[in-house]
Amino acid sequence: MLSIMKKINFKTFAIFIVAATVLTGCAGLQKMKKNAGQIQFNVTPEVLETHAGEIDIAIDGRFPPKYFNKKATFVATPVLQYDGGETALDPVALQGEKVEANNKVITITRGGNFNYKDATAYKDIMASSDLVLKISAKMGSKSVDFDPIKIADGVIATSELLVNFPKPISGVVKENNTSGKYDPNVDEFQRIVPDELMADIHYLINRSNLQRGETSADDVVKLQEYTKAAAADERKELKGVEITAYASPDGEIDLNADLASDREKSSTGYFSEALEKAGIETGLKSKYTPEDWEGFKELMEKSNIQDKELILRVLSMYNDPEVREREIKNLSMAFTSVAEDILPQLRRAKITASVDLIGKPDEEIISISASDPASLNPAELLYAATLTDDLDKKLAIYNSAIKVYPNDWRSHNNAGMVLAQQFKIEEAGLLFEKAEQLNNNEPIIKNNLGIVALAAGDVQKAEELFGAAAGAGDAVNYNLGMVSIKNAQYDRAVRYFQKEADVNTALAKILSGDNNGALKDLENFNLPGCYMKEYLKAVVGARTAKTELLFDSLKKAVEINADLKAKAKVDQEFARYFDDPKFKAIVD
Repeated sequence: MLSIMKKINFKTFAIFIVAATVLTGCAGLQKMKKNAGQIQFNVTPEVLETHAGEIDIAIDGRFPPKYFNKKATFVATPVLQYDGGETALDPVALQGEKVEANNKVITITRGGNFNYKDATAYKDIMASSDLVLKISAKMGSKSVDFDPIKIADGVIATSELLVNFPKPISGVVKENNTSGKYDPNVDEFQRIVPDELMADIHYLINRSNLQRGETSADDVVKLQEYTKAAAADERKELKGVEITAYASPDGEIDLNADLASDREKSSTGYFSEALEKAGIETGLKSKYTPEDWEGFKELMEKSNIQDKELILRVLSMYNDPEVREREIKNLSMAFTSVAEDILPQLRRAKITASVDLIGKPDEEIISISASDPASLNPAELLYAATLTDDLDKKLAIYNSAIKVYPNDWRSHNNAGMVLAQQFKIEEAGLLFEKAEQLNNNEPIIKNNLGIVALAAGDVQKAEELFGAAAGAGDAVNYNLGMVSIKNAQYDRAVRYFQKEADVNTALAKILSGDNNGALKDLENFNLPGCYMKEYLKAVVGARTAKTELLFDSLKKAVEINADLKAKAKVDQEFARYFDDPKFKAIVD
C-alpha cells in the first residue's frame, strides 16, 4: 500500500512539474509580449522611399536587459500593409542564450541588438502604406503572437514621377553634299544648291593668242550653253563667271607672269563678247597666276610618270619656283615626260561659271507629297514631312516615302518616330527594326530602339542601345539621363541633362537634393497644360517649407488634372500638411 502511494505521489509530482514548466514558459512569452514596447526599432529612412523601382528597408533593433528570455526564440517579419493587401519581407530570427540554434543570440543580462536589411519591388498601391513588424515568440512547443508594431510610414515615390518619354531622333538630315556638284539624291535637303561648271582654253607654248579649235571645244561650248540655260531658268541663278589664266611652271618667272597676264586678257575678251552676244548680264571676274604649281601637283599625283614620287617630294621640299624647276629638270628622263604630258595642260585659262539651283517652294513640295510623292527626290519627300505639325499628316508622308523609296532607312525610322510620339510604341518598334535591317550601324536607329526598350521596362537594354547611339546628338544624353533616374543615379542624371530644362531634369535635381536648381528648371520650362510642372513645384515647396509655393502650385496642378487630387492626398511628400485646411481644400 505504501508502495502504491509512493507511485501515485511521484506521478502527481511529475505532472505538477511539467505543468509548472508549461505555465512558466507561457508566463515568459506573455511577459515578452507585454513588454514589447521596450524594444527600440529605428527604420532608415524614417519614411520609406522607392528608388530604382525598389523599396529598401533597413531596421536597427535594440532589446533592453532583462527582456529576452533565455529559452525563447523571437521571429520578426517586416510587412508592408496597404489598402487591399500586404507584402511580407524576409523574417529575422533571434534567440535566447539557452536555445540551441544558429540565430543571433540576445542575452538576458545585457540585452542586444540586430540589424536588418531587405528590399521589395514598389507598386503604386504602396504609396500609402505602413511598415509593421509581425512578431512571434516561441519556447518549446508554446508560441505567442505579438500585436503588430508599426515602425514606419511609406512610401515617398517621387522617383516614380519620371515622364517616361525619351527623345526620338529623325533621320531627315544626315549627310552633307560635299561633292561640289548638284545631286538630286543628296541626303540633306537644300533649298538652294550651289553648282558650277568649268572649261579650259589651252594655249601653245609661249603664246597668248586664242586658237580657233579651242574656242569651239566641247567643254567650252557646254559652258556657254550652261550659262545661257541658267540665265533663262527661273529656278536657276547665274552668280557669275570667273576666269583664271596661267602659265606652266617652266621658263623665267617674269616671262611667265607676262604670258599669264596676256592669256587673261585674250580669254576674258573672248568670253565677255560671248556673254554679250547671248544677252547675258553677269559679273565677269578675271585674274592670272604666273606659274600653276598647284595644277602641276594635281596632275602629277594622277599621272604614271617615272620618278613621280621623287618629283612630288621636290615640290614638298622647296618653295622657290626656280629651285623647283631646276631640281625637276635634273631628272632628265622624267622631265621629258613632264614636258610632253603635264606642262601643255597647264598653259591655259580656266573658266568657271557659278550657278545657284533653286528648289521647289514649300507650298509646292507639300502639295506634291500628297498628290505625286514619287516625283519628289528622297530629300524633298522627307523634308515635306517637316512642313507640318500634324502627326497624322507627317506619318502619311513618311509612309509614302516608304513605298517610293523602300530601301531608305530614314523613311522607316521617321515613320516609327511619329508613332512613338503618338505613344504607339510597339508599332514604332517594328519600323525601327526594319530601319536597322537597312542600316545596322546607324546611331540614330540605336537611339530609337532604346526608346522602345525603355518603354518596355528593359532599362539595361535601353542603356546599352543609348550607349551604342553615341554621336547621334544631344537627345542621346537626355535619354541616358532618364536611364540614370531609373537606376537611382541622380547626380549622373543631372550631368546628362545639363543642356535641358524640363520636368525630368527638375526631377533629377529634386532627387539629388538641388531644390533651387529644380525650381529654376521648372520655371524655365514652358509647356502649356503641363500639370507635372506644377506638381513638382509643389513638391519643392513641401521640401523647402515654402507653403505659398506648395499650395499655389498644387492648386494649379489639380486644376489641370483633377486626378492628381487622389494622388496628392496620400503622397508622403505632403504628409506634414495632410491636416492643413488649405491642403484639404485643394485635394478634397
